[in-house]
Amino acid sequence: MTSEYRTGMRVSEYVLEERVGTGTFGEVWRARHHVWENEHVAVKLPTEPEYVRYLQQEGVVVHGLRHANIIRVMGMDPYAEVPYLVMELVKGPSLRQVLRENPMGILVDVTVVALRGILNAMVVAHGANILHRDLKPGNVLLHLDGKPLSALTVEAVKVGDFGLGIDNADTLRSIVQSASVAREDKLVGTLAYMAPELRDGRQKPDACCDLYSIGVILFELLTGDRPAGAEFPSTLRPNVPPALDEVFRRLYARHDRRYESAQAVLDDLAARLDAPRGAPAASPPPVPLPPLPPQSTPGKCPSCGHAVEAGDQFCTQCRAQLVGQVRQCPDPACKAYPGPQDRYCIFCGTALALKE
Repeated sequence: MTSEYRTGMRVSEYVLEERVGTGTFGEVWRARHHVWENEHVAVKLPTEPEYVRYLQQEGVVVHGLRHANIIRVMGMDPYAEVPYLVMELVKGPSLRQVLRENPMGILVDVTVVALRGILNAMVVAHGANILHRDLKPGNVLLHLDGKPLSALTVEAVKVGDFGLGIDNADTLRSIVQSASVAREDKLVGTLAYMAPELRDGRQKPDACCDLYSIGVILFELLTGDRPAGAEFPSTLRPNVPPALDEVFRRLYARHDRRYESAQAVLDDLAARLDAPRGAPAASPPPVPLPPLPPQSTPGKCPSCGHAVEAGDQFCTQCRAQLVGQVRQCPDPACKAYPGPQDRYCIFCGTALALKE
């Protein structure tokens, strides 16, 4: 696709300097003010007419969110001759770019800093009744400004792309239908980060859905891979502390077993990782999981006695196999463990046969 935008082109008060990002429906450019040349911003521009609506939606959603961990919107005009959204310029890579350069995962300490920044952003957004719904490494930017990744601070973690934040089920449904199914019967897009209850249509979106996405991001930052089956981050990377395994477990759990809020995750992180100087380094005991809902048919793990749900293939507490034949993705490069009613593997997109 040939872009209609060029270096030197004027958009509102700004002059385009360099394209810094491209997507299916739009582009992001670094731009400078036409008078104050030292003032630089990022400008989102549509390449497809439909994207104009999402420019407006993101601008409306984020305008009232003022926080160091949320990319600030500075102006927009979806009705201009060239529709645009002006944002603060983040001088650094996205977490997706960082993972491309570190395919085995990044430092544990840096991961914790990034996690806290993302959670801080969600505390503010959820407090304003705004959900993100598309949290993934590509939507988290790091304002390093030339500094090494090891120097990352919590304030330098910036969450953007709140375009799906408005509570509109029809909008979400249309995006899933149009952006998730492609040729060769594969799922594409960002469904691998979407909570299973949203993919299945069983739950109205809420803050816990964003927390599931954060769990997937946490696992990927620590290991370079997205989670599959009953694996913990330490399964792939032994130096991951047990505290982060436990935080991941409660983020990546079923809806009724997840943390109740982003603030609860931050509090648990602080309790597990911020022990006073001189205190024992041992992690606190695991937080008990909430009981299963009354309408479910609970059972018990034969190995540890922990409550399990019908359909579970592994115990979420001790990871023991609960079924005689495990349902596994047939793609030899994936081998993930989808749910019993999943039609597609959420990790690689391969079509799955449903059991009769």
